[in-house]
Amino acid sequence: MPSIGFGEILVILLLGLIIFGPKRLPEMGRTVGRSLREFRRAAADLRAEIESDADDDIPRVPAPTDQPVPGQDSAETAPPDQGPPQPDQEPPRPPRPGQVPPT
Repeated sequence: MPSIGFGEILVILLLGLIIFGPKRLPEMGRTVGRSLREFRRAAADLRAEIESDADDDIPRVPAPTDQPVPGQDSAETAPPDQGPPQPDQEPPRPPRPGQVPPT
């Protein structure tokens, strides 16, 4: 599909000026601008909502604690040496504002 050049845009604007007149043309331009701005805002809100929902679907693994549990022997509760974390493991994310952190 070919792009519109400067000459075509000039012809379209002159036709709009002839058909709608000098008083209605600026009003129509403002209306189209407001409509485009509202559409972009709605699209950005929808995109943000979809991304946040996709992030919520990822299971979160609580971070291991190095503190012993009271009332148990530390030798019994010490986890076996697992080595460094694997590259496919993701660290837990902090909670979003207004979100209750998992317990």
